[in-house]
Amino acid sequence: MDENYKIPEEVADWVKAIGCAVTICDTDGRILYMNDRARLTYIKHGNLIGHNLFACHNERSQAIIRRLLENGGTNTYTVTKNGIQKLIFQTAWRRDGQVAGLAEISIPLPADMPHYDRDKQ
Repeated sequence: MDENYKIPEEVADWVKAIGCAVTICDTDGRILYMNDRARLTYIKHGNLIGHNLFACHNERSQAIIRRLLENGGTNTYTVTKNGIQKLIFQTAWRRDGQVAGLAEISIPLPADMPHYDRDKQ
């Protein structure tokens, strides 16, 4: 990408109000950012910015998070929570080529979501 490229002002804050939850943490697991949907999802826990996400995950999940923070990469799965099926996409984000933390995007999936096989079309 051109190093002089600037994100247009009208899209710079796109992540704030999209229809999925976005949470960003640093390499220590400290939550740096939650968009509106993520904050609403965890509203009963109060403001989680600055809290460590390891405190709210079991040992198996903590091991996955540690692996992603050490090696980069992604972790993707689906989960049903409060009757809503969601796609969870966790990925390392980088600064100057080095893992700087994790981004998690939680996307609600409609029960009747279509699937298209583009290989057969």
